[in-house]
Amino acid sequence: MSKEFKGGGLEPADGVDFRAQAHRLLDACLNQLENASERPWQEPPEGLDTRYVIAGEGREVGKLVDQITRDVLPYHGGNTHGRFWGWVQGSGLASDLIANMASSVVNANLGGRNHGANEMERAVVDWTRRKMGYPEGASGLLVAGTSQATVISFQAARLRVLKDVRLKGQGDQRLTAYAAAGVHNATRKALELLGIGAENLRLVPLRGHRMDADVLAQMVREDRASGALPFLVVGTAGSVDIGAFDDLNALADVAAQEKLWLHVDGAFGAWTRIADQPWRGLTDGIERAGSIALDFHKWMYVGYDCGMALIRDEAEHRAAFAARPAYLKGADSGLAGGEPWFTDYGIDLSRGNRALKVWCALEMFGEVAFSDAITSNCQLAQLMAQEVARQPRMRLGCAVISNICVFTARDDLSPAEQSDLNAAIARQLQDSGDAVFSTTDIDGITMLRAAITNHRSQPEDIIDAVACVAREAAGVNDRGEIG
Repeated sequence: MSKEFKGGGLEPADGVDFRAQAHRLLDACLNQLENASERPWQEPPEGLDTRYVIAGEGREVGKLVDQITRDVLPYHGGNTHGRFWGWVQGSGLASDLIANMASSVVNANLGGRNHGANEMERAVVDWTRRKMGYPEGASGLLVAGTSQATVISFQAARLRVLKDVRLKGQGDQRLTAYAAAGVHNATRKALELLGIGAENLRLVPLRGHRMDADVLAQMVREDRASGALPFLVVGTAGSVDIGAFDDLNALADVAAQEKLWLHVDGAFGAWTRIADQPWRGLTDGIERAGSIALDFHKWMYVGYDCGMALIRDEAEHRAAFAARPAYLKGADSGLAGGEPWFTDYGIDLSRGNRALKVWCALEMFGEVAFSDAITSNCQLAQLMAQEVARQPRMRLGCAVISNICVFTARDDLSPAEQSDLNAAIARQLQDSGDAVFSTTDIDGITMLRAAITNHRSQPEDIIDAVACVAREAAGVNDRGEIG
C-alpha cells in the first residue's frame, strides 16, 4: 500500500513512487557531479523555451524527473566544468547537494525566532570574522552576494555621519565616497540606491594598479573645503579586470586621518586571507576596515547564492537596520525568543539558510583544502602567463597579480583586429567546449580573460586551453580575418 502524504493537492499522491523518483533524480545529479569534466557548457537547443511553458495541470513526478534530466541538467551555465574561467564564477561543490537536500526539507527562515539554523549562521559569521582578522563581537550577515552586502555596509557607514538619516533622510547634505578608477559597479549601484548619487562617487587615479592614497587624501580635503561631507572610501581586494589589490593599509591610514569609513570590496579577493604567501599578503590591512563585502559562491566555490556583509562594529550595524513592529515582537522564551534576530541587521525578513552550504563545505573538506585550492588557482594563473609567453605572437595585457590572466592571441595585428580576433576566439572555444574565457578591455584592446576561481582546474587544462587559443589564432590572415 502506498504511503499518503497529508496536505491535499500539494503533497505527493504516492509516497513510495515519490521516494523512488527522488532517488532516480539523486542518481542523475551524482552522475552529473562525477562527470563534470565531460560536461562543458553547450548552447541550449532551439525550442527549449516551449518545453518550459507552464500548463498548470500537474504531472506525474516521474515525467517531471524525466524532463529535468533531459532539459535542465545538460544546459547549465558551464561553471561546473574544469575549463570554465569566464567572468568570476565559482564551481560549486559536492557538499552543496547534501546541504540543499537538508535545507529544502527544513525550510528554515533565518529572519529570526528561536531555531537551530540561527546558530549555524552565527558560527559561519564567526569563522569568517576570524579569517578576516576582525575582533570578537564583530557583526555579519549572509546575503545574496556582494552587491547586497555593499548596500548594507554603505548604509551603516552613512549612519555614522548622519545619525538621523533613517528618520529625516539625507536632505541637501552632499555625501562623497571614494574608490579607485575601475571599481566594481556594485559600489556605484549602492550609492544610487541609497540616494547618495553616482556623481558623488569620486574616482581616484591609480598608481601601479592601486588607488593612489596621496591623491585620495588630497581629494577628500578639497571636497570637504567645498562643503561636501566625505564619509566613505572603498578599497578593492581583487579587481574584476585584472585581479589587482589596493594597498589596504595605506587606505586605512587615510581613512583614520580623515575620519572616513573604510569598506573593502572583497567579492573574491578577500579569500586570499587563507591562501599561501605571497598571495595572502595582498589583503594585508583588511582587518582594519569598517566593513567587508565578500562572496562564498566565488572563490570559496559553494553553490549560488551566498555572500556576506561583515561589519566591525555590531552596534553600528544593528542601528542601521533594526526595526521591530508589533508582529515581530520578541520574547524571553519560546519560538519568539532567540535574540538577536538577523532581520535587525539587513534588508530581508525572509531569509533562507545560506549558512548550511558554507558549514557543510568547511566541515566536509576542511579549511586546508580551501586554502590549497585558492593557492592553486593563483599558481594556475601564473602558469597560464608562462604558456602565453611561450607563444611568439601572444602578449599579456599585464602581469598576473592573483588569479586573473589577461592576454591577446595576436599582438602583430592592429588593436581593432586584435579585439575582433580575441572576441571571436572566446566565442569559438565556448561553442566547441574547449574552454570558457571571457573578455575585457586593456589599453583599448579587447583581450581574452581567464578568472580562475575553479577548484576543478588542473595544469593540463591551462596548457591545453592556451594551445587551443594558439590553434585558432594561427588560422588568421594578416588582416585579422579567421580563415
